[in-house]
Amino acid sequence: MSGSKPDILWSPHHPDRYVICDSELGLYRIGPVGNTETKAGTLPLSEETAATLLAINSDTPYMKCVAWYSKHEPECLLAVGQANGRVVLTSLGQSHNSACKELVGKEFVPKHARQCNTLAWNPVDSNLLAAGLDKHRADFSVLIWDISSKFSPEASATAEKIRLSSVDSDSNSVVTKPLYELGQNDACLSLCWLLRDPKLLLAGMHRNLAIFDLRNTSQKTFVNTKAIQGVTVDPHFPDRVASFFEGQVAIWDLRKFEKPVLTLTEQPKPLTKVAWCPTRTGLLATLTRDSNIIRLYDMQHTPTPIGDETEPTIIERSVQPSDNQIGSFAWHPSSQNRMVVVSAANRVMTDFTVFERISLAWSSTTSLMWACGRHLYDCGEDGSEGVMERDIATKMRQRAQSMYGHDTVQVWRNHLLAGGNDPQLKSLWFDLSYMKQCAEDAELKLQGNKQSVVYSGIKNIVKISSGTCESRKCWSGSDRQADVPRYHSEERCLALRLCGWISRGPDVDVEPFLRSLEKEREWERAAAVALFNLDIRRAIQILNKGASADNGDLNLNVVAMALSGYTDEKSSLWREMCSALRLQLKNPYLCVMFAFLTSEPGSYDGVLYESSVAVRDRVAFACMFLSDSQLPRYIDKLTGDMKESGNLEGILLTGLTKDGVDLMESYVDRTGDVQTASFCMLKGSPVDVLKDPRVQCWIENYRNLLDAWRFWHKRAEFDIHRGKLDPSSKPLAQVFVSCNFCGKSISYSCSAMPHQGRGFSQYGVSGSPTKSKVTSCPGCRKPLPRCALCLMNMGTPVSNCPGPGKSEETVDLIRENKLAQFNNWFTWCHNCRHGGHAGHILSWFRDHTECPVSACTCRCMQLDTTGNLVPSDSS
Repeated sequence: MSGSKPDILWSPHHPDRYVICDSELGLYRIGPVGNTETKAGTLPLSEETAATLLAINSDTPYMKCVAWYSKHEPECLLAVGQANGRVVLTSLGQSHNSACKELVGKEFVPKHARQCNTLAWNPVDSNLLAAGLDKHRADFSVLIWDISSKFSPEASATAEKIRLSSVDSDSNSVVTKPLYELGQNDACLSLCWLLRDPKLLLAGMHRNLAIFDLRNTSQKTFVNTKAIQGVTVDPHFPDRVASFFEGQVAIWDLRKFEKPVLTLTEQPKPLTKVAWCPTRTGLLATLTRDSNIIRLYDMQHTPTPIGDETEPTIIERSVQPSDNQIGSFAWHPSSQNRMVVVSAANRVMTDFTVFERISLAWSSTTSLMWACGRHLYDCGEDGSEGVMERDIATKMRQRAQSMYGHDTVQVWRNHLLAGGNDPQLKSLWFDLSYMKQCAEDAELKLQGNKQSVVYSGIKNIVKISSGTCESRKCWSGSDRQADVPRYHSEERCLALRLCGWISRGPDVDVEPFLRSLEKEREWERAAAVALFNLDIRRAIQILNKGASADNGDLNLNVVAMALSGYTDEKSSLWREMCSALRLQLKNPYLCVMFAFLTSEPGSYDGVLYESSVAVRDRVAFACMFLSDSQLPRYIDKLTGDMKESGNLEGILLTGLTKDGVDLMESYVDRTGDVQTASFCMLKGSPVDVLKDPRVQCWIENYRNLLDAWRFWHKRAEFDIHRGKLDPSSKPLAQVFVSCNFCGKSISYSCSAMPHQGRGFSQYGVSGSPTKSKVTSCPGCRKPLPRCALCLMNMGTPVSNCPGPGKSEETVDLIRENKLAQFNNWFTWCHNCRHGGHAGHILSWFRDHTECPVSACTCRCMQLDTTGNLVPSDSS
């Protein structure tokens, strides 16, 4: 506008058109870059959009404000307020129908010339146009014109007095009589129609905000304030209004108009514009002078109605649409969070979208949901196999359903319950299974506590090794003695048992282990174990068997042939070629076989540090071929590597000790698998390990996970399982029934009994009619309350008293086998205090919603927030 910064107006009818108001009016159409014609007047707005200039109107000089007609017909009618106070109706080169031709060029002239500051079309009665003017001592500052009114005789005389007009006006199109005149002897700087009532007009006067009612113009509602500029109504909350003064924004509630409900943080520079987002609830944008940022205030969470003592929550943020100083901005009327910004100079325009803050919610079943604007996005885990590895929470949930970790007899089977496809879990559960077997072996003679030694891990077992003897054994099937020293002791034999190589007995017999490997078609591993036990003929036999098996690898025959040519001569061609070519073998067990045959005695790094070979096999090899000085050093180094990487195969070395907790901590940090950590630590850890805060944290987190999944039965089973393995974890009794008269527990006479597992059987509530009954308080002998349904004193078994209820209810109880202890429990409503036997109460509320007691209208079962929840693990 003349001598001022430009402004933007979006078309209320066409979402792709807007007007730039400056010294002239420019109509633009916005569209995708690919669809916009490359011609003069095309301006890029963003990477995806550009604007095309459609029309220019320079017929209305001295523009101060512009308002776009809100109705569809005529579709491109604009009201322009000028510096002399006149309001001119104009258009932008559109095809005019008869109605438009009558209106275009029409002028509305005040009695006294002064500047027009603001215009506003009535959103319902589209003929009404409100204009706010500067102060004049003999005139009104708020004039409401009826654009359909005809020419008045006084118009020609008034038109002659207007000196600022540069164009001669047609006297037939001049209107000088407004429909309403408001705000005498005052100035109007801003105004807007209230959405809740089209007869109410809110105006920012010189010293106050005033609400004018067109039905009674002699009265007005006002509040004194300096925040009188830029009044605008929130389109989503018609009672919420924003206005500003200098650098401060005030938020008003029209229902409590005495003072602002909120004053936003004052800006260092004066504000030039505030605007509510039409597509987003409670989002207010503000612009300050000579700034290249737009500040946003999110008031979506402001409570309504707003109380005097309530402090609304405001989220404040800033966005920078471009590097240029911003002259004005305008929200798009329909595209979410979209605005067009025009620079203060040169009309540089930018199409900009304000991205929402994203709120994330992650369910316990690994579904991810986030909210962005009006949209909710739900992202579930892909159930198809082979896409990517499933999240650990999904794995734990499926394992919990298969009772993973609960098999305490055949402990190794737990890895099958976990799916059987994780080699680390397989190693872990076999380690725990071997530890359990050794701890239960009555023939095993060890110093100290046998169970604590077995579960302390091979690292601690080899440290107490004593009486180690060295031997040299011939190759099996040959009289030639192997130049390889082997070491024996009770502790080393125990280590071999924990590795799974041998079973109970003093002799080192690996044949059962070899047969089990052949059954699992692990031919290379079986051959390596046979070779490490100096049975080269058995190794060759296994390789040949593997080559001839179904889908067997024929290359195993070549390896067997290479083994058959073994010679211990240091300078032989066989040794030279095997040393050079063994690293080209893809299978690690075939590689370590030739490394063993070509190594010097006592130097087996090619076997011991082959990371692709199972830890148990490397440890077993070390226990057979490393001396007392070499073995602890190697075990310590390997244990450190396992702890650092969180490899569950290292439990064999650390056992269920503090070192084991350190290793498990690394594993949980890497995978998040608190389920395996909890079950593992419960299998044989000493009390001090179970009391470790990390172990307790894993257990409690797993219990919370089961509750979050609504696996309440599974969580109860886990608690029972935990109580058997860790008796100190059993909780004490926390709930008991007290007498209404003396307040004592009805079970106080048995207080000397252990709390755990104590039921109500001694009070005749076990469900058996032959058990003794306690229907009165043991302390004061007063009778216990009566069941609201069977009218018998509590303590009477359900089976003894069918009660006055429907016979089908009793049949239903019997049919569903409800004669368990729970059916006789004391049950009552915390609201009305009525109750009875649990079995009777449950049966009643299957068919009724109100309390069974006469004249009581309490809906007892509906008061329980968890009453309608169904366990996810229920059958």
